[in-house]
This record gives sequence, structure tokens and C-alpha cells, in this order.
Amino acid sequence: MKAPRSLSWKWDPLQFRMKRHRAHRERGLKRRTTRSPADEQRPRRPQTRAETCNFSRRGLCPAGHADTPPVTVPPWDSPPSSSLDQAEDEEHKLVVRQLALEESGNEGQLARPLYIKSAPDSNAPGEWGRATHLTLSAEEKKQEQDSIESYAINIYVSDKISLHRHIQDQRMNECRTKKFDHRHLPTTSVIIAFYNEAWSTLLRTIHSVLETIPAILLKEIILIDDYSDRGYLKSQLADYISDLNRVRLIRTNKREGLVRARLIGATYATGDVLTFLDCHCECVPGWIEPLLERIGENASTIVCPVIDTIDWNTFEFYMQTDEPMIGGFDWRLTFQWHSVPEVERKRRSSRIDPIRSPTMAGGLFAVSKAYFEYLGTYDMGMDVWGGENLELSFRVWQCGGSLEIHPCSHVGHVFPKKAPYARPNFLQNTVRAAEVWMDSYKQHFYNRNPPAKKENYGDISGRLLLRGRLKCNSFEWYLKNIYPELHVPEDREGWHGAVRSLGINSECLDYNSPEHNPTGAHLSLFGCHGQGGNQYFEYTSHKEIRFNSVTELCAEVTDGQTSIGMRHCPRDGEPKPPSITWEFRKDGTIYHPHSDTCVTTYRTSEGRGDIQMKSCNPADKNQQWKFEW
Repeated sequence: MKAPRSLSWKWDPLQFRMKRHRAHRERGLKRRTTRSPADEQRPRRPQTRAETCNFSRRGLCPAGHADTPPVTVPPWDSPPSSSLDQAEDEEHKLVVRQLALEESGNEGQLARPLYIKSAPDSNAPGEWGRATHLTLSAEEKKQEQDSIESYAINIYVSDKISLHRHIQDQRMNECRTKKFDHRHLPTTSVIIAFYNEAWSTLLRTIHSVLETIPAILLKEIILIDDYSDRGYLKSQLADYISDLNRVRLIRTNKREGLVRARLIGATYATGDVLTFLDCHCECVPGWIEPLLERIGENASTIVCPVIDTIDWNTFEFYMQTDEPMIGGFDWRLTFQWHSVPEVERKRRSSRIDPIRSPTMAGGLFAVSKAYFEYLGTYDMGMDVWGGENLELSFRVWQCGGSLEIHPCSHVGHVFPKKAPYARPNFLQNTVRAAEVWMDSYKQHFYNRNPPAKKENYGDISGRLLLRGRLKCNSFEWYLKNIYPELHVPEDREGWHGAVRSLGINSECLDYNSPEHNPTGAHLSLFGCHGQGGNQYFEYTSHKEIRFNSVTELCAEVTDGQTSIGMRHCPRDGEPKPPSITWEFRKDGTIYHPHSDTCVTTYRTSEGRGDIQMKSCNPADKNQQWKFEW
């Protein structure tokens, strides 16, 4: 497949759209009326909603339900019905109306979404993105807690908030005042996959899209129901969205997982650009135009919005008003957020220019449909979700594209209290990404995650062929040119792995930090488990004890302290404080020159093993250690 040319969307919109409309209509008529001689020999099997979706350009996918009797749909080879002709005529009228607006040059009209929000009610719960705090009875508190247990989100609060609430636009002034030529922007299909999502969060996402994307740019919203089993997501949902224009529902007949569910949506999308959203989002006005404009300028770019946080408990909308963070990863191949490096700040000429990002979070992004297909879409060997974001990030950069975050595009996302369902295939997905894209650097991942070595990751021959066909760069090129800020471990033989105590049997150094606070704990002692992770350390040639299973941390002892803390390691060129210098001596002691003490094990009053810094005594077994791998 040839690479898509750099897309310049500045053609005559009247000529192009009318031509495209006629082509779609002609293909549909031909497909419905023409049968080959071989087809004539086949029996014509009636199709039902529960079996097949017969899509029209704007129609709702027939959604089968266990509680809904099957309804016969005309097969592809039957003549077009009068209702279908009427739908096509309505489509034609819509195109003509849109083009008339375009020719008038009335940008205010062109920017109008399909649906307009009603006037804001400042007294309504959650309006303008405010936190919602409710005074509840004992019974109501139980209902609230039950909703949190079921969804890992406070759905009791969500249900009290309007599906059409207003969000205050606090983007930079340059973003709010920027003008777009809507006549020359590509169209988009918004794809939302869901599994047992709560009613109010799903519908708020749908309405947020319908009420923020200009009608001239929105081709459709495609909902992919990934085999949900909650009753309200069956006929009730189908009935609800039947009253919404340009919303289509597709149901899978088995659990597919996020990756394959999204691919189903991409298959049926008719927009120039695919925009993927999670099913619990709220869009800030003006979010889509920056993404579409950027893809119109460079079709080989994946563009992400800034992901704002919607509190899972109060639904307060926290908009990032300062510089966005960019995506990275650690050597366990876990996604991480980082500040924008200085070299990227200098490259950009304006603070509203897109920001290059080594990786993306994966839930929210836009990509040219043609480029997505050229690039190989998602890896179909990945299940559920997890790891697909890094795999696609590596692929787009290594294969000649780019990945950016646009500071003028903001979408809020509810981050659940915990994962709402298990991800049993997360490790398998991650191993597939490592095996296909990381070359010899995958060994650093395996060192920090020993169980991954035994993971059955399936057949990757097709993905390796894709890498060769696209003439992709090496992972070394990626680290050097795209992510030079990432420290590459040395992993010198004998100087990485678990640090085992010789004084207290079967105990190892362990670091377990609080969530969202990587430096918020002290080094401790815990039973050796051989799984890497929080017991994997590296002693570098610069005499640092590095813990880089989650983020790049260095062990340190500050003045007057007997405990060992963690701090972010200095980047290249930054001064190195003496508090992070260590010596592994031949007598087995771990010596800290700045405090002139050694790491020592001891028993607490409860009998638990722990560590502290004490004066060095090489004869003391409690001060002797060894790396074990």
C-alpha cells in the first residue's frame, strides 16, 4: 500500500463533496442491485439485526439484543427501498445546505455543532465543571457506595449532573481566539468503544461530542458495544440514540477487547480522520479543530488532545492551564508523564504549537484514516487493552511519522478509582511490543520483569513483516532522536537485580512508593520474590544505586538521616549531589561516603526486618549484601 501523500485540504469543496456524494450513492446502488452468475447459484439468506449490520452512510447499525425479536434487514442484493431513497435524498439536501453555508463564508454558521446546549444553570450540580458534594441519607450513601463498587466511579453523583453540563473554557487566550477555516478541514468519525459503561457517563460523552464538533466536520459517532451484559445498554440504549443524528451503534457478538473493538469502528468509519475517545469523557469547546487542522497539514501525524482530569468522586473538571505534560515510559514498559524537555521548548515558535511526545496515553487521539491503515492499524494480536499505546507510539516514530500533543485541544477524562475490570493480557501485549520494536533493548525490560520472559506472546511474524515493509528505523534511532531524555540502563553483569541481605536470610532491598508520589517512601527490607519490579536495582558506573522500574530514581541519604530515601536522578548535564554516591565494596558492604556510614539490617520490636545507616563494620553480617540475578 502506498503511503498517503501529505494532505492539503485546500480543494474546491463544492466539486469535491458533490463528487464524493455521487460516488457513494453509485457504489451503494450497484452493490444492492448487482449479482454475479455465481451469486445467482447461492440461496438468498435473510439477514437479521442480530447477525449482520447493513450500514447506510448515516444510518444506525441494527443492534441485536437478546430481548429484542430479530428484524429482517433487506440483503445487499435487493433493490433499494423507498425509505432508503428518502434517506439518500435527505443526505443530498444536507450536503447542499452545508455547501451553501461554505460558499457564503459565514464562519460562525460553519462552526455550529449539530446540537446546541441549552443555557447554563449555574445552580445545577456540576455546572461549569464544579465539584458536586451531596448531603445523603444512610440509604443514599449505600447507593453511592454500591455505584463506586460497580464502576470504580461515583455514578450516583454522575447521575445528578446534567448530560449537557457546560465546561468553562480556560484554555490559553491564543487558543480561544484562533480562527479556523472550517471549509478546508478534514471530516472526522468519532469512535467510542465501551464495555458495561455507566449510563450517564456514556451519554454525557456522546452529547459532549455532538455539542462541540461543528456539524460540517462530524461525519458520525460510532459506538462499539463490546458485548456488554447490563440491561440498560441493550434496547434502552438503542432506543435513546435512535433519536440522535449521526450516531451509530455496533455490537460485537463476543468480548473483543478495546483494540479489536476500536478496529471494528475504524472499519465502518467514513470520515477522513479517525478520532478515538474513551467512554467517560467531556470535550472542551474548540477541541476538535486543532487536531483536524494539524492532520490536514501533515497526514502522517497522530495528534492527541491535552487530557484534563475529571475527578471520579465529585466530577470536578480540572483543566491544565499551564504547559501540558508529554508521554514517556519506564523500563517495565509502563506509560509515564514527563515535563516538556528544554530542546522541545526551543524548537517550538509559539506556545500553541503542537508538542512532540515520545509516547501517548492511548485513550484519546486523532489520526488520518488513510495513514492509520498504511501504518498497520492496531496489532490484532493484542487483547483487551494495555501496551497498545506504546506499540503504536514506537511504530509511528520509527516508521517515519510523528506523535504530538496539541495544547489547544482539551478533553476531560474520568480516571476511575481502580481498573474497572481485569487486564489478564497486559503482559502479553507488552511483550509483543518489545519483541517487535525494541531490538536488543528489550533485555532491559525483561531484566526488570522476569515473568515476561515466560510469556506466550503469540505469532508476531506479520508485525515483523510490516516493520520491514515500512522500512522502519531501529529502537536505538528512536532513543537517540525521539527520547534522548530517557536514561538507558547499563545493566552491567553482576551489578543489577535484587540486592540480597546476608544478615537476614531471604530478605532483599525493596522500594514501594505511594501511588502518584514516586519519592514518597524509604528503602526497606522485604522477602525476596524474584519478580523484579520493586526489588530491582542497578549499580551504575557513576556510583549510583538506581531504581528505574517505575521512574528514574536514585537512592540517597541526606544530612542527619539514618534512612535511605529516593530522589529523581539528575539528567545529563545536571550537577550530581554527593548524597547519591555509593560504593559497593569488596567486603560486601554498601558504603555511603557523604555520611561515612553503611547500609545495615536490623530487627524491629515487632520482629520485622528493616534497614538503617550505621557506622561501618565489615565483620557485621548485617552489613553484607550481594546482587542476585
